[in-house]
Amino acid sequence: MSDARQREEICRYGRSLFERGLTPGSSGNISLRLEDGGWLVTPTNASLGFLDPARISRLDDEGRLLSGDKPTKEIPLHTALYDTRGSARAIVHLHSTHAVALTMLPEIDPRAALPPMTPYYLMRAGETALVPYYRPGDPAVANAIRGLAGKYSSVLLANHGPVVAGDSLEAAVFATEELEETAKLYLLLRNLNPRFLSPEQVADLVKTFGLDLPSHHDHDHDHD
Repeated sequence: MSDARQREEICRYGRSLFERGLTPGSSGNISLRLEDGGWLVTPTNASLGFLDPARISRLDDEGRLLSGDKPTKEIPLHTALYDTRGSARAIVHLHSTHAVALTMLPEIDPRAALPPMTPYYLMRAGETALVPYYRPGDPAVANAIRGLAGKYSSVLLANHGPVVAGDSLEAAVFATEELEETAKLYLLLRNLNPRFLSPEQVADLVKTFGLDLPSHHDHDHDHD
């Protein structure tokens, strides 16, 4: 895909997310990893609904700005996820309402922020980790994400929002949307004793679709 088409793709998905109320104001950011190891990333203080393809930040493989506007201050969290998820080619970070609300609930398991509610949640977002609150732009958030050792493609930042990696920008966007919808379902059903997928049903999805779920391949680290 050409540079121009990649920039247009970022703008198109950004506008779609913004227009559906999934990240308000100038919140949220998108990055796309390029074949030379550099990135395209949305600029700081830019609304995802009104991106200019020519002003998207172009970074080299060490994160230095080559062209475009100053990049988002959330670069550390993108870097950490790319560094630990070798398959990641795009990352979407939003301030989507239901996913943020989920992070504030007392019962949330940091190693599985959501139960196995639907097959498409597991197929698109996998399992979701929750990391503690850090000030936006704080480099310490990168250490928290690195501490997950690349096991998760979807991460929730407490009181802040989701960060989701995918092997394409489309996959990252779809996974982020699935995460938001699943968080919405959880909030709707909270305290109603809903029926989630059984361990056998989850195992069937893992086997049938080759899912890479932390709980199904890393039992040795359950008590790290």
